[in-house]
Amino acid sequence: MIKKYFLFTIFPIASVFSQSDITILSLQDCVNMAIEKNISIKQSELSLMDSEINKSSAIGNFLPSINAQAQHQWNIGLSTNFTTNLLETNTTQFSSMGAGMGLDVYNGLSNVYQLHRANLQILASKYQLDNMKDDIKLMVANAYLQIMFNGEILKVQESQLELTKVDLLRTQDLIDAGIFSPKQIFEIEANLASQEQAVIQAENNFRNAKLNLAQLLLIDDFESFEIANEDFDVPFSEILENSPKEIYNKSLTFRNDIKFGETNISIAEKDIQLSKAQLQPSISSFYSFNSRIAYEDNSSGFNDQFNRNKGQTFGLQLNVPIFNRMQTRNNIKKSEINLERTKYQFEQDKLNLENTINQSYNDLKGSIKFYEASSKTLISLKNAFEDTTDRYQLGVLSSFDFIQAKQRYESAVSENIRAKFDYIFKLKVLEFYFGIPLTIPAD
Repeated sequence: MIKKYFLFTIFPIASVFSQSDITILSLQDCVNMAIEKNISIKQSELSLMDSEINKSSAIGNFLPSINAQAQHQWNIGLSTNFTTNLLETNTTQFSSMGAGMGLDVYNGLSNVYQLHRANLQILASKYQLDNMKDDIKLMVANAYLQIMFNGEILKVQESQLELTKVDLLRTQDLIDAGIFSPKQIFEIEANLASQEQAVIQAENNFRNAKLNLAQLLLIDDFESFEIANEDFDVPFSEILENSPKEIYNKSLTFRNDIKFGETNISIAEKDIQLSKAQLQPSISSFYSFNSRIAYEDNSSGFNDQFNRNKGQTFGLQLNVPIFNRMQTRNNIKKSEINLERTKYQFEQDKLNLENTINQSYNDLKGSIKFYEASSKTLISLKNAFEDTTDRYQLGVLSSFDFIQAKQRYESAVSENIRAKFDYIFKLKVLEFYFGIPLTIPAD
């Protein structure tokens, strides 16, 4: 859930610039790039456009339909002379033309309900699109911070490697001075080899993290960019002064997925009204105009025939549904079942949200204690390592004991970094549920 809800629209937009063909990207740059390129977002935007077209169609249902038609035909043999209305054996040709208009007067308010539903569908599509953008932002933010985390680990490992090289030189000097036995250097050399392996592993983890972000951003060459140096200080928040229930109640007022669920219920209710409207009678009006022209030697001119043969028809048509093989009533029952299903899904979504908030609340409390404990452990092991280093340089401590103290200190540094990021993640997740703007103070 940390990956899903860790919303990082938290950093100021930094311009993208190139330095030696390497593009430097801030977190906000990465978020903007992902939203612009992501295929799922583009598909969701198309769904929103489709919903807007459906609204246009719903508005069009209130307008009249107008059609025009024309035809020209030849009659060979016995046929009716449209001029004399007598049967004649002859070859004749004539043209006819007309126009008609139809308008729904009343159809059980189906057009009104359809327009309401179209508006709701647009709203639901917007909530869905915004929720998808949030998910993409969170995935990018998580990948970005994984690079930062692995970058810090790599720095620690590289620093420790340099210290080990210095220790190797010091040990060799102590051996040359006769203070240490030549065997003492074996432990240091083994530790150097182990440290080199740790650096290689840290470099590999760092590259994999960059590759993961590059895939999210649809960047072909993950070596072509670097992330900006954005150091994080450990933030403090008073979020725990609120109960999980208070956080949950507030999250219900602004979350896009909750609004999406509420809108789906409204759409399901509107579907019931549309189905029931089919049980009501409908009234439609119509109007048509037509005329015809014959082409014969003794026929009058075009305008004369057009005016003489023109005719108009208009009226109202009533349609009363009596029995349509149970289709309408079955559609109503299906719509009612769909409404109940949608309500159950919405309740399940709210239950999942409440459980997630409760879990996040407990996780944050635990992560705070773990970070504080790891910080105390780091301070203690750092002091112990400095003391061990002094004793080792004086020749009163074996290389084995020195390396053991060094490894414990390195492990404490890595664990403290991990605890720091874990605390930041969980804090920002809970703040997001409460609607607090997500910002992290810089070092």
